[in-house]
Amino acid sequence: MTNWRKPKNQKYQGLVGLFVLIIAVVAFFVIAFTLQTVDVTLTQPTTNVLLVNWFTVFYSWQAPPLYAVVAALTVGLMVVVAFVGLEVRDVNVSRRSHDRRHKKLAPWVLMRSTRGVFHGDVTVTVLIPAHNEEELVGATINSLMMQSHKPERVIVVADNCTDRTVEIALERGVEVYETIDNTKKKAGALNQVLSQLLPGLGENDTVMIMDADTVLRQGFIKTAVQHFVRDRGLSAIGGLFYGENRKGLLAQIQRNEYTRYSREINRRKGRVFVLTGTASIFRARALRTVAEERGHLLPGTKGDVYDTHALTEDNELTIALKTLGALMMSPKECMVETELMPTLVTLWRQRLRWQRGAMENIATYGITSTTARYWSQQLGLAYSVFALWTYFLLIVLQIVSADVWVWYPFWLIMAVVFIAEKVWTVRQGGWKGMLLAALLIPELLYDTYLDIIFVKGVFDMIFHREAKWGHEPIASKVKASA
Repeated sequence: MTNWRKPKNQKYQGLVGLFVLIIAVVAFFVIAFTLQTVDVTLTQPTTNVLLVNWFTVFYSWQAPPLYAVVAALTVGLMVVVAFVGLEVRDVNVSRRSHDRRHKKLAPWVLMRSTRGVFHGDVTVTVLIPAHNEEELVGATINSLMMQSHKPERVIVVADNCTDRTVEIALERGVEVYETIDNTKKKAGALNQVLSQLLPGLGENDTVMIMDADTVLRQGFIKTAVQHFVRDRGLSAIGGLFYGENRKGLLAQIQRNEYTRYSREINRRKGRVFVLTGTASIFRARALRTVAEERGHLLPGTKGDVYDTHALTEDNELTIALKTLGALMMSPKECMVETELMPTLVTLWRQRLRWQRGAMENIATYGITSTTARYWSQQLGLAYSVFALWTYFLLIVLQIVSADVWVWYPFWLIMAVVFIAEKVWTVRQGGWKGMLLAALLIPELLYDTYLDIIFVKGVFDMIFHREAKWGHEPIASKVKASA
């Protein structure tokens, strides 16, 4: 068998989007039906207070019954525990596995094969895939050269470049690999260079793959090398990405989003959700094993590290490594700054590719303990769409149907707690991010925009619309200093 991706996987990928929507709708209506059993009629008298001569505020101290609040919290906690439990179980099984047939990258398997042999110092070879990135690649290379632990090799993978990308890379003294007849975007370009690079690398050699729009913060490589030295069972290290210093409201909202994501990974104690394409480091053996298992234990074509059918190649590679039992982490010291989308149009293209790619990946791998966390994310996103939009609808209905607007202190307190949480979770991003979070409305509108993109991605899958990679270099981008 040369290709694991069977035709039926492609044929029924559209059903995954439909499945996610159906489960989310069912969950939504079950909760809605449950809430209808709660007596929500106004039993507390409405009080009014005259603020000024012409403005009266109506309010009521009524709150939901205690058993309804407890029931809602219990259901939510049960769902979280279920999916987290599956994820933790999968990680623990991989860490303890001695299965050299299916879990070829499990820590015990790796350590047993290298026990008692010194394979040399840990080395780092950096690959920077670049397509017409003359405005960006210079700063990316500079951030590598400024690291306290410099990489042994830096190779710019110039993919069909028609600008000065190659010239700028050579001026900075790094190697350049120019792809030949590549039509498979970033994944195809990396596969070409990796097919030549990996056979010559040893057990303690690592490959770092980073985007040409990324700037490493100081200490990234040093921290990663230290972890690889201490743990022979470690297969990969992913970076925590933060937004560049671009001006504007949209940029600040994205910075807040990335700050919260990095905080979540830290709270997970470095457990990786996605080995981000912005910057991640892999043991050469891990990448070789993935290439060998394509068409067997993994989807794709044998010999390819990256599945060229995947829209989100970094997410797919993460699932592939986890399927093989790989141990990976994202230390808090491994930070990068990456590009932010300057307009809503470019944001739409980026996030639609991410969303469509994520759903196609789980459709390809199916429902397993390894993919449970990824399925839960998609179901959670689908449910949040219905919940948020229903919330907006109810507010509109109350405005147009009620004679007066009644304020409920209970829900106002909940709103304050919600805002406080959003402010607290972006404190690492500085006062601008905290101020934006406190305003609430801009981020709420941003979440609604992302919900629309999610729905678009789901329906594109259901109706088998052609997926596009959708990334173009941003020539006007100004890089933040390392």
